[in-house]
Amino acid sequence: MPRPRFAVLGAGSVGCHLGGHLAAAGYDVTFIGRPAAMETLAERGLTLSSSTRPPVHLAPDRLTLATGPAAAAGADHVLVTVKSADTEAAARDLAAHLAPGATVVSFQNGLRNPAALRAALPGHTVLAGMVPYNVMRSQPGTVHQGMPGRLMAEPDDTLLAAFHAAGLAVEARTDMPAVQHSKLLMNLNNAVNALSGLPLRDQLGLRAYRACLALCQREALAAYRAAGVAPARLGPFAPGAIPFVLGLPDTVFRRVAAASLRTDAHARSSMWEDLRSGRPTEVDSLQGEIVDLATAQGRRAPVNARLVALVHEAESAPRTWTGPDLHAELRAAR
Repeated sequence: MPRPRFAVLGAGSVGCHLGGHLAAAGYDVTFIGRPAAMETLAERGLTLSSSTRPPVHLAPDRLTLATGPAAAAGADHVLVTVKSADTEAAARDLAAHLAPGATVVSFQNGLRNPAALRAALPGHTVLAGMVPYNVMRSQPGTVHQGMPGRLMAEPDDTLLAAFHAAGLAVEARTDMPAVQHSKLLMNLNNAVNALSGLPLRDQLGLRAYRACLALCQREALAAYRAAGVAPARLGPFAPGAIPFVLGLPDTVFRRVAAASLRTDAHARSSMWEDLRSGRPTEVDSLQGEIVDLATAQGRRAPVNARLVALVHEAESAPRTWTGPDLHAELRAAR
């Protein structure tokens, strides 16, 4: 039986991480991304690094690179890793080129991307997936996995077998909406980390920054309850207990939440990377999603709304915040 062919639409950090491991395992993978990013890969190749495994380098001649969705035409599985704001446009572009029977898998932040893809691609199977760990571009042509973890995706035997063969831990989940809501709770830290300017391990090690995240999560959990949403338990703590754990003194937090701090010394959120590179962020699909959900339930989410505003301000005028200053700013918004 022939191996499946893959295309990665949105070959940034996450797309190159997923597609790169598949290509290193011998799968036919087409990387589709921005011209500048593809030029870098064409010159340098792609290096996959992590703190637990030796780096893997794919020379330029081992990479199939493209800049338009037409390159996805021959793929059996298309992994979509574009920013949430680009999902609808990407889906419209894909619709004209997908092979009959091709499966589309969303590995994106936020809640609405699988539904947007399904609406635009009614003749295709669309699955939800999730990358629970940090992946960032550590230098041009290199993507680094900054913490351990396993992928999650709706069941698809071919996809799961390919990830396993590529050395990527993966778990099939039939409750992906609950998983996505839980991941959103974690991703609310992206904005806090981006504004801190610190590596994730340092930021999460400071109680004032964790208190900012706890404020965001409490608003999110209240909106979830009002909407009848039950987020999945993905770690050692139930979602409703996490804000309490975040508020523990630093020494206690380090003991009880050691797994949360198992990140590389230099790992940072993708939102920090976006701000540093002058790209639009996904804050509207993270904190903004909580604001929208709360509004739909007749509630307010002023802390998350304030973070949306602060990140948009930082997109045009970068600024870093100390933990106490950011916490005071967010408390004042309530």
